[in-house]
Amino acid sequence: MEKLRKHIEEIVSLTDDEFDLIKPFFTPKRTLKNQFLINEGDDVQFEFLVLSGIFKVFYLDEQGKEFILQFAKENWWMSDYQAFFQNKKATMYIECIEAGEVLVSTLEGREKLSSELHKMEHFYRMKLTNGYIALQQRVKLLLSSTPQQRYEEFSKLYPDLLQSIPKKLIAEYLGVSRETLSRLYSK
Repeated sequence: MEKLRKHIEEIVSLTDDEFDLIKPFFTPKRTLKNQFLINEGDDVQFEFLVLSGIFKVFYLDEQGKEFILQFAKENWWMSDYQAFFQNKKATMYIECIEAGEVLVSTLEGREKLSSELHKMEHFYRMKLTNGYIALQQRVKLLLSSTPQQRYEEFSKLYPDLLQSIPKKLIAEYLGVSRETLSRLYSK
């Protein structure tokens, strides 16, 4: 739970009593490689904070082609947020690609914690804001850049993921073929 406290304290400071109030809202869960936390069609009751490991959030089109929206590593949050916040069925999958551990929390818990401790409301708002900014940057990059520019940006932002994730998955995330990624990688 110390990782959780450190993560929260990057945004807000906490007393020991405040952290004692927060802890029961998070449940640790170990994950295995290739384990799914969410499948399309699931009721999505949880969001996850990654403590260790690497995960991918993706969807499949009607032909079964995979589109990766997000990789998640330590201190990143993930869920199928439309389903989570709007009580809808999942349209996404979350798969563990490197074994690890997550903290699991519910929307009900998030709302209760935010109402009981204003600092947590601020924390969640900042995390959502930063996530939204990152999403806009990703969409902008996908819409208006070359494969080379996308690869360079990914390499700059996530050098550790470049070494940890199979090249096939990086190619899917960047929206390029495996062959194109190989050419970019060799440059």
